[in-house]
Amino acid sequence: MSSTPPSSTPSSPPSSSAPEAPTPGFLVWRLSMKWRVAVDRALAPLGLTHAQYSLVGSLHGMQRSGVRPSQRRLADHTGLEPLYVSKLARSLETAGLVERTPDPADTRAVQLALTEEGSAVALRAVEVVQELMDRLLAPLGGLGGSGTEAFTRTLTALLDEPTTSKEQP
Repeated sequence: MSSTPPSSTPSSPPSSSAPEAPTPGFLVWRLSMKWRVAVDRALAPLGLTHAQYSLVGSLHGMQRSGVRPSQRRLADHTGLEPLYVSKLARSLETAGLVERTPDPADTRAVQLALTEEGSAVALRAVEVVQELMDRLLAPLGGLGGSGTEAFTRTLTALLDEPTTSKEQP
């Protein structure tokens, strides 16, 4: 993500009578920054950053489903760049939370799994983040609220939309 926020003004000329409303892109960027900072702060006592949590939390869920993903599959799942996932996985391995092993099906790939300590930290981190999300989503009814369900459907639709422009006939 670029360090410059999306424009907060529409492309139409500004009106001198009232300030323009922020664009959806600007609001999404601001919300993602607000939530990232909140997650970083909530997870600091566990020694995790938001990015590290995205890996251990995802690994926790995948392992519960019987999946031992490759770094590439985890990158695809989290939306993080594969090189960044590799760096995060190495730091988590050094911390004793993740083990990296060669993929028996592909010698170029590395599989990831939580260690016993990593599983314990991930479980606690998931609880912390769920409590935080319930508070942050309170205006929509909390984690189980109908507003949150609608919000989740909207976000999913936006994330499912390709970011590349479609070719014109």
